[in-house]
Amino acid sequence: MENSLSLTGLSPDDNGKVIVCSAENMVGQDEATLLLNILFPPTIQHLLSPERDHHWCIPFTVTGNPKPVLHWYHENKLLEEQDYIRTMIHESTENEDHGCLQLVNPTHIHNGEYRLVAKNEFGRDEKTVLAQFIDPPNISHPGSFPVYVVVGIAGVALTGCVLMVIILKYGRNSKFGIKGSSSVISNDDDSASPLHHVSNGNNTPSSSEMGPDAVIIGMTKIPVIENPQYFRNSGSMLKSDTFVHHIKRHNIVLKRELGEGAFGKVFLAECYNLVPDQEKIHVAVKTLKEATESGRADFYREAELLTNLQHEHIVTFYGVCVESDPLIMVFEYMKHGDLNKFLRSHGPDAVLMADGQHSILVELTQSQMLHIAQQIAAGMVYLASQHFVHRDLATRNCLVGENLLVKIGDFGMSRDVYSTDYYRVGGHTMLPIRWMPPESIMYRRFTTESDVWSLGVVLWEIFTYGKQPWYQLSNNEVIECITQGRVLQRPRTCPKEVYDLMLGCWQREPYMRLNIKEIHSMLQSLAKASPVYLDILG
Repeated sequence: MENSLSLTGLSPDDNGKVIVCSAENMVGQDEATLLLNILFPPTIQHLLSPERDHHWCIPFTVTGNPKPVLHWYHENKLLEEQDYIRTMIHESTENEDHGCLQLVNPTHIHNGEYRLVAKNEFGRDEKTVLAQFIDPPNISHPGSFPVYVVVGIAGVALTGCVLMVIILKYGRNSKFGIKGSSSVISNDDDSASPLHHVSNGNNTPSSSEMGPDAVIIGMTKIPVIENPQYFRNSGSMLKSDTFVHHIKRHNIVLKRELGEGAFGKVFLAECYNLVPDQEKIHVAVKTLKEATESGRADFYREAELLTNLQHEHIVTFYGVCVESDPLIMVFEYMKHGDLNKFLRSHGPDAVLMADGQHSILVELTQSQMLHIAQQIAAGMVYLASQHFVHRDLATRNCLVGENLLVKIGDFGMSRDVYSTDYYRVGGHTMLPIRWMPPESIMYRRFTTESDVWSLGVVLWEIFTYGKQPWYQLSNNEVIECITQGRVLQRPRTCPKEVYDLMLGCWQREPYMRLNIKEIHSMLQSLAKASPVYLDILG
C-alpha cells in the first residue's frame, strides 16, 4: 500500500525539520523519519557599510539552498580576490552565511560602490553599498606631497623668513667644525656615499647642505641631493688621530664590474698584501667618479668615519688608494650579494628570479630567517651605540657572505638597481618612504627610533622572502597609509612573536617603539630556540 503526504506553506525556516511517519498493525509497529531539505533561491539579507576592526570589513548575511556562489563587483567591475581583498565567512549554518569582504589597508582607489551578487540554480540576488575608506589625495602633480604636507609648508614659511633674518643678522660669525664636532660640512653631491653627510645633534642639515634646490618639509629644510645618506652621525665619531689605511695601486687587480651608482663604479678585485696570513683576497672596490676638491674632502671624511666603524655585522672597510684618479675605497667582498636578491632567490618565487638558470635553490627556513634578522639587529645595536642613524636600512642595503653571514652596508648601487623602492621629491632627492616612519616622511626627522621603524620593515621583508613593502600601492598611497597610522599585515610564514616585534617597531610615537637592544635580545632568544642549519648555500 502506498500513501503520500503533501506539505504546503513551507518556508526556508522549515529547512532541517524532521517528519516522523509511524505505521502500526496487530503484528507490530514501525516508523521512519525524513529530514526536510527545502531548496530555495538566494537572498542577501544584510549588506552593511564598511566598519573598521583590525582590517576594514563590509559585512553581509546571505541565505540560500543550495549554498549560493558569491561574487563581488567594485564600480561594476568584477573584483578579483587576493591576499588583501577577500571574502571571509565568520559563521555558517545549513541555510545562512554571515561574513564580510575583508580589505587590508585600503586606500582611496578602493572607495566607491560595492555590489554583492549571490547565485544558485534556483535564482540570484544582489545588493550594493557605498564605501569610503580614505579621502582622495589632493596632489597637484606627480611626485608632489599630499595636501597636508603642503599645508605644513605654508604654515612654517612665515616663521622661516623671520628666523632667516635673525640668522643673517646674528649668526654670521657661527661656524661648523669639521673634526671633533657634532656637525660636519659637506657638499650636495653623492661622491662620498655612504657616509658623507653627517648631521648635527637634532638631525637638521647644516647650512652647507642647503643648496638652491632645497625643499622645505615641516620644520626642516631638506637638501636636494642625488641619493639619501646611508649613515648619519648624530654625535661625533671623527677622531683627530684616526689613521686611514692606504693601499698601493699595484696591489689592486680589478677582475670584473659589479655595478654602478651615482658616485662611480664598483668592481670585484683581488688585493695583495692586505692581510698578514694571505697573499691575496677578494675585495669590493668603490671608485669615485669625479675627484673635485669638495669631493676629495668628503672622500677622506667618509674614509675616517668608515675606519672607526668596526663590527662583525658591518661590512669591513680596508682602506683607500689615492695615488692617482680615480680615488678608490676598498671593502670586504660578500660573495652572495645583497640580502633582498638572496631572499627572493631562496623563496617560493625563486623560479621567477632564476633568469633561465636551472640551479636548484633551497628555500629559507624560519630558523634561518631568525638567524638573518638577529645579525642585522646586532649591527644596528652597534650603530646606535656609536650614535649613528642609518636612514636607509633595508634588505637591499645588507650583504650576504659565506655560511649565512649577514652584514649591513652597501656600495651606493641600490638606488639604481632598486629605483622603484625610492620616491623622488623635487628634481633629485630620492626617499625610501616604504621604510620610513611618519615623522621622517612628514618632517624629515631621522633618529635611532626611525631606524627601529625601518628594522621592523626589514623583518617584514625577511619573512616575505624579499617582497616590496606595500607592493600593491603607489608611492602616494603608501604615504597616505603610513601617515594615517596603517601598518603592514602579518606575513604568512611569520611567527606571532616576530610580528609582535614588528608592531613594537611601528608605534606611531617614536618614544613608544621598542628599544634596539630589546629587539636584538628578543630575536637572539627566538633564534637560539630554533637552531639554524647553515648549509643553505651548498
